[in-house]
Amino acid sequence: MMWPNFFLQDREERLAMRRRGETQRQKIMTDEQEGKIKLAFFVAIVGMTLTVLAVGTEFWVELNTYKQNHSAICEAAHFGLWKFCYKKLWVYDVGEERDTCGPAELPGEANCSYFKFFTTGENANIFLRTTKKELNITAAVVSLLSITLMAMGSLCITMALSKGVDFLLKPASCFFVISGLMVLVTLEIFRQSVRWLITSNDIIPLEYEYSWSVACAVSAGAILIFGGACFILLSIPGLPKKPWEYCIRKRSTSDHTS
Repeated sequence: MMWPNFFLQDREERLAMRRRGETQRQKIMTDEQEGKIKLAFFVAIVGMTLTVLAVGTEFWVELNTYKQNHSAICEAAHFGLWKFCYKKLWVYDVGEERDTCGPAELPGEANCSYFKFFTTGENANIFLRTTKKELNITAAVVSLLSITLMAMGSLCITMALSKGVDFLLKPASCFFVISGLMVLVTLEIFRQSVRWLITSNDIIPLEYEYSWSVACAVSAGAILIFGGACFILLSIPGLPKKPWEYCIRKRSTSDHTS
């Protein structure tokens, strides 16, 4: 008769430990803190979406040739991290105030292909200009590493919300801040590659301008850094909920000291 009582007592102890664990989880993360974490996570998701949109599109920079007299067609090109496109545009579609062809969004005959240095290791030639494959490959690799860090940060936040704990906020904040910085580093490397391309040859006069994919990448980097900073603030224990509470607490401490 002692064995059933022993198993019953052991079961009751396990249930009590589970209840204490749930109570401790509720104490660790309140509903208000969970809501703030979800809001900061939404901000980070916006940054991740913009990053994926920028990395996956080829409208980072546009190269525009000058209009030729008595020619109904002008040539332009645009490219991103992975592929480039040649476009033949009708001159009557281009604004009369422009001396160059473009913008690339205009309808025309397009021929797009991926850069050869990802497959055969060859540099690409665009309007008799040669790319520097080392810079382009580095920019692409850094962008992929940034996306990987975003995925790891998202996994940490998902686990923090599902388990009701906040100790995963610090590694998540580091992942998002570093990924945002890497997006900005990608932009700088890409800018250097564009400058190398433009200065590699000047037989055909060109004008270049950065397009909307770069704007998405800049916004994504800033948003990711801001989202990571929010997670850092949320992971600090004992942080006042309102800024003026910190000022009042500091003033009261100084009064007691004096």
